[in-house]
Amino acid sequence: MMEILSVLGYSFFVMAAGLLYMGIGRKIAARLHRRYGPPVWQCYIDVVKCFSRRSISHNFIMDLGSMMGLSGLLAAAMFIPMASFLPFPSQGPIIVILYLMPIGYLGMAMGVSASGNPLAAIGIGRALTLMMGYEVPFAMIVLTFVASFSSTSLVKLQELQAGGIMNWHMVTMPIGFAAALIALMGMLGKKPFDTMIAPSEIASGPMVELSGKFLGLAFLQHATAIFVETGLIVIMFLGGASNVFEFVAKQALVYIVMASLSELWARYRVEQATKFLWISAGSLALVQLIVNMAGRK
Repeated sequence: MMEILSVLGYSFFVMAAGLLYMGIGRKIAARLHRRYGPPVWQCYIDVVKCFSRRSISHNFIMDLGSMMGLSGLLAAAMFIPMASFLPFPSQGPIIVILYLMPIGYLGMAMGVSASGNPLAAIGIGRALTLMMGYEVPFAMIVLTFVASFSSTSLVKLQELQAGGIMNWHMVTMPIGFAAALIALMGMLGKKPFDTMIAPSEIASGPMVELSGKFLGLAFLQHATAIFVETGLIVIMFLGGASNVFEFVAKQALVYIVMASLSELWARYRVEQATKFLWISAGSLALVQLIVNMAGRK
């Protein structure tokens, strides 16, 4: 019973933290635009409002896809070691997380495709194409860690960085860190990689047919994705954390940097975004892999 309550509590914490980062990001973007912007807690209000509104569902597939997307990302979050806390008794296997993360987009694809809206189909097609763009360089970064340390455990990666900032992989593997940040911008859907949303082109793409609880689930899914993706960067490159507050602070810092950089670029076309991710992030990840392999000999 306590294990079930622990998992449920952790799930609520993950979604709440992700919504907080979203609110901070909206505030930062507004300030950079010289606007006042919404309050940081606006995302919580939006979710409550969405779940209180009437929902329109086209069929059972749309319901199943929305639940599948959120469930897959929450399952991935269960393997993220937040300081010394892990809901599941594991070592935080990063390979399992990489398999679970795409379920979010696949669930959304299944749900919105059931609506029959052409704009939603275009948006999810772009999202799946972009996913191929950032998954390749990020997988190469993970391969670098596995080949260098002979482990897929996030807990071990966190322990290897103990002893101060000079032991962080951000310092010892700067090329890989740069590649990871570029891939992270694609994962988060930040500019210039926001082609799947593109409000001025395809009316927010996958979200065009979402209303009520479905839109609320989309908010929660994005919030969970933010937590998982920024959490991976914190553990892999920023030394992890010794307590929950440090972990959340590092996550917030990473997301603030991404939200700030997002305001510097215009949107890429989907083929430009994928090409950029493969060439820039992929090349940097490959260089880091070669450097690490050469250093082992």
